[in-house]
Amino acid sequence: MKRIHYLSGITITVFIGLHLFNHVVGIFGADKHIEVMTVLRHFYRNLFAEIILLSAVLVQIISGISLFVRGRKHATNDFEMLHLWTGIYMAVFLIIHLSAVITGRFVLNLDTNFYFGVAGLNTFPHNMFFIPYYGLAILSFFGHIAAIHKRKMKQPILGVSPSAQSVAILVSGAVLTLLIFYGLTNQFHGVPIPDEYGVLVGK
Repeated sequence: MKRIHYLSGITITVFIGLHLFNHVVGIFGADKHIEVMTVLRHFYRNLFAEIILLSAVLVQIISGISLFVRGRKHATNDFEMLHLWTGIYMAVFLIIHLSAVITGRFVLNLDTNFYFGVAGLNTFPHNMFFIPYYGLAILSFFGHIAAIHKRKMKQPILGVSPSAQSVAILVSGAVLTLLIFYGLTNQFHGVPIPDEYGVLVGK
């Protein structure tokens, strides 16, 4: 179970890495974000890639919930608890997020691009949910990696202990989260949402 979870996690991590890079580009505006997304979609928005990705997500969710149930009573330190709780949050996030994207694409017939992702993030009171929803997802991703790094890394690097390395990963995740929000909210001033995406926020 752990081996399957690990392998599916690597597959998802590659996509999430590309996805987060795309979001960081949002610092330069919605047009640049969509331009980069259009290029990246050549790699992941095709039948073969989507089947692999969705299969990996399904495996990750099922195995992750199972491992959480089995492991939560045996966690002995903070990083093990971080590993478990960030994993369960990401499982819940993936269920909600993928359901929303699939609904947007095939029911609402919307392009699930920059504006699909930020409609709720830039509209009150919806942003009261979406800010922690997205923020915790990014932090959980880095927290999960940090916990895995702490468990697998046995030696210091340049005199930096595995624990300090993991903390650095967490701090990097927090900084990246702020940068992404900076871009997705048009430098915190809000992004004008095209009319066709108003359905996402009840307009």
